[in-house]
Amino acid sequence: MADRNALTSALCYRDPKAALRFLEQAFGFELVMLIEDDAGNLAHSEMRCGDSLIMIGTEWTDDHKSPASLGGKNTQTVHIHVETDIDAHCERARAAGFEILMEPADQFYGDRTYRCRDPEGHYWTVGQTIHAVSREEAEAASGLKIEGWL
Repeated sequence: MADRNALTSALCYRDPKAALRFLEQAFGFELVMLIEDDAGNLAHSEMRCGDSLIMIGTEWTDDHKSPASLGGKNTQTVHIHVETDIDAHCERARAAGFEILMEPADQFYGDRTYRCRDPEGHYWTVGQTIHAVSREEAEAASGLKIEGWL
């Protein structure tokens, strides 16, 4: 089994096999593990994004549901950091069926980000660092007090 990161998100979908397809199409994620039962139903899967993994699975208890089964409710969002053209990345996500909730925009902390929702209602934020910003510059631009800036 491959090396594991200390933190990996796991998302539940009504149709996890469709999720695998649209995550590959929209974000270029690579399927690295697929486990199916005897009937061909997805039991577990993992996709790689850069140096990270995300687990994609089916709804499996009343407490593990897709936002599509919960009236669109979410308790988390997933953030992807990309090194390439974020505007093109956004267009690829849009073409794959993601709803763009916030068009790409420059942020006070030096990233350009956009926000989108996948066909089952999971929220994703995608960012690309476009220039380095010091803590002092970020505080001045945002009006916020910031500690722990790297």
